[in-house]
Amino acid sequence: MPMPSRTSLVLIAAIFVAWAMTGCVKKAELGTENNPVKLFFVPSVDAKVLETNAEVFKKYLEQATGYQFEVSIPQSYIAVVESFGTKRADVAAINTFGYIKAHEKYGAEARLTVIRHGLATYQSQFLAKADSPIKTLKDLDGKKVAFVDPASASGYLLPMKSLKERQIKPKETVFAMKHDAVVSMIYQGQVDAGATFYSPPSDKGIEDARRLVMTQYPDIEKRIKIVELSDAIPNDPIIFRKEMPEEMKNKIVEAFVAFVATPEGKVAFKEIYSVDELKKATDKDYDEVRAMLTSLGTSVDDLMKK
Repeated sequence: MPMPSRTSLVLIAAIFVAWAMTGCVKKAELGTENNPVKLFFVPSVDAKVLETNAEVFKKYLEQATGYQFEVSIPQSYIAVVESFGTKRADVAAINTFGYIKAHEKYGAEARLTVIRHGLATYQSQFLAKADSPIKTLKDLDGKKVAFVDPASASGYLLPMKSLKERQIKPKETVFAMKHDAVVSMIYQGQVDAGATFYSPPSDKGIEDARRLVMTQYPDIEKRIKIVELSDAIPNDPIIFRKEMPEEMKNKIVEAFVAFVATPEGKVAFKEIYSVDELKKATDKDYDEVRAMLTSLGTSVDDLMKK
């Protein structure tokens, strides 16, 4: 076999050096223009409303932290969860069950919880007609009850936890798929009772699921009563990629809290997620959610398939 020429050896050496140098080039520091902090917002309102308010937030974050940010709006919670696995997401606003999965699978960390109507938690409510003989939760035993859908926390999981703990068994259950549909079914007498999300009343009136049908049924507050509320679980969290530097996490958390305290921040988060404030949180705050899933014999994987 002929020996390689001197020219060939020089060329091979040059290629090797270039390859080695390329391999040694470090990725740009997180938070810089070439490697911005990747912030995910999950769709919750009209895309245009979300994009406009997210841009306002992005500008504030960059001024407050000195980091560069890139905002993304994926199509689903599942896409956000998997983005933490591929390190394409650094920070995200996500639903409770999405967080449980992101933590379980990729170690994502809850650092903030949203506050709605002054509360860091939310509950379900059991509804029935005002003139119904149903006075307490026990009266649902043997009745026909409507729920939202099997993957709804406030429209199924929380209510079922209440029923299971008290060994109450409805005769029949139906899924209306929407909170307002559950209320309508009760109003029309199609079911004896139903479960939906609950929000405390404001100075404007009722804020729970009954308000969704007030245009159709102006007398809804008088005709449909709240029988009982469920236990409370934490609201949606703001989560961070586990490997992010701690100093960076803390700085971004403080900027989130500060932004929502400003007039423009209040408007932005109110329009995006109906959020009034943010409070600091830890993963431990979500242990009760895990306990609820265990008690119901289900898992986040099961819910995310539905």
